[in-house]
Amino acid sequence: MPPLSSPQRDQIFVAEAQRTGIHKPILSALYRVLHYPNLPDGDTGLGVVPTGTVTYSQVGNLAAQARHAADAVRKITNALSKRDWKGSELWDPQNRRYTEKLVRAIAAFYAPLADEELALVEPELNNPNGLWGAYIQETSPLAQTAATGTADAQALDKALVSFTQRIPEAYKGLPQQREAVLEGLRLWRQLDTRSDAVKSLAVTAPIQANDAQLDPALIQFVKRLPQNYTQLPQQREALLVMAQRWRQLDSPEETVEALQRNISPQPDLSLLDPALVAFANRVPKNYKGEIHQRSALVELVRQWRKLSSPDQVPASLGMPSTGSINNFSPTDVAELDRRLQAFATRVPPAYKEEDHQRQALLSLVQQWRKQPNQAETVESLQADLKAMDEAQKAAALGKSVDEDKAPPAPRPAPAPPRPDRWTPRNIQLYASIIPGGNFTWAEATHGGSRMPPDQATVDAMIRIAKMAQLARNKIGRPFRITSWYRPPEINRQVGGASQSRHMVGDAIDFYVEGLTGNQLYWTLDSWWTGGLGRYTKFPALCHIDARTYRARWKH
Repeated sequence: MPPLSSPQRDQIFVAEAQRTGIHKPILSALYRVLHYPNLPDGDTGLGVVPTGTVTYSQVGNLAAQARHAADAVRKITNALSKRDWKGSELWDPQNRRYTEKLVRAIAAFYAPLADEELALVEPELNNPNGLWGAYIQETSPLAQTAATGTADAQALDKALVSFTQRIPEAYKGLPQQREAVLEGLRLWRQLDTRSDAVKSLAVTAPIQANDAQLDPALIQFVKRLPQNYTQLPQQREALLVMAQRWRQLDSPEETVEALQRNISPQPDLSLLDPALVAFANRVPKNYKGEIHQRSALVELVRQWRKLSSPDQVPASLGMPSTGSINNFSPTDVAELDRRLQAFATRVPPAYKEEDHQRQALLSLVQQWRKQPNQAETVESLQADLKAMDEAQKAAALGKSVDEDKAPPAPRPAPAPPRPDRWTPRNIQLYASIIPGGNFTWAEATHGGSRMPPDQATVDAMIRIAKMAQLARNKIGRPFRITSWYRPPEINRQVGGASQSRHMVGDAIDFYVEGLTGNQLYWTLDSWWTGGLGRYTKFPALCHIDARTYRARWKH
């Protein structure tokens, strides 16, 4: 097994720093200075030595080394805090790093597994000058920019504190809100697990499945944070992760950018999307032809299609123009109901999260539930989200679930008519490429991420689909496609041949469950008229292409 790459190593250090609330560069510095012990993959560790009941296999990888190292650093910083070290002795806010005094203390007292009295700290590990020098390099402006982005530390602190101050007012007990604050609490108090965080709240009431009893204590915890914030790294990490989880963002960097634009923790309407889509999925089942339900669906169509008047809705749904809806005959009303329900079934798969679509769905819910304003509608959808979360937890425990609370299973959109000829503009991902065939455009285009740019490529993909169907019929088992059409850039990235037929569109790499690439090759060899190949490195794969001459190869 080769040593980890630098990004892989950094990912481990970042995860452990987040878990323990320490400054990630100290782990990188320990790694650079210690180089001990040697690990099975050729890498080196962070000074965690197996002795006593701890075996080499338990600390013989970088993840375990980093875990024990992070715990050791956290124990040191906690112990020094209890010895009345001031925040200014632990953290240098101007340079956004530990103080030299603290780093030298870490070098002096660093002893992983010390609680178990198992570690043998070698003399050469106590290297305060070397550790401080490595830490300085890891926290240089260039390194810090690469790790945390270019956001000004003071501006970030101000945004984080402002965001946190607003959380109690915005807290509605939503599952993601509760989990965000719990994770912030865990990091702030430097605890290891969610269970530890829950226990630290000292809530005496029985904890139910939805954890709602924790909410008052969590709100009180958040209220105290701004006045206790001293810019320590675990504190900043706690607030940053809490903001990230609260807004359900992908990364700390994305969270920093979001805070630069908006420091309000008020619910982003996009967080209501699961409840909105679930509501829309239930409309056809729950529609009873009541006047307020019909009006709600008419308003959905009007806003979705950006029409100026409700009376334009019937024509947009393909009905003859018959004037005002209020004057419809019973027959017209029945036809309108049918078309409105058909439109509602197409909404969930067609939802693109555009503002006007979301607003159309909000109006649907508001009118359907006869709510006086959007604020009340938002609160009702937040209640839906809670109910969905509770239903999913109950289902996971094998308990019975109310179907009206659980998120309904998604339904595919009705398939559009099949075109007479496929072109780059009319491809339907889930349609078979040839009539009655087994291969779809989704398989040929890597789920729609590699769409053919021109008609020649489309025709090439159809050509190999016809030939591959014959091959599949001969093998008698499904082909699992790993690669079909590749744009030139993708082909370069995956190391494809410079003249690869995949760029033409008439080549397929595939495997068949239970068969080897050799078996597929030998079965197809006698009658396949184009290119046929197999791979030494990937013994399950087989390659076919629709070139105009017979070619055979093994790579």
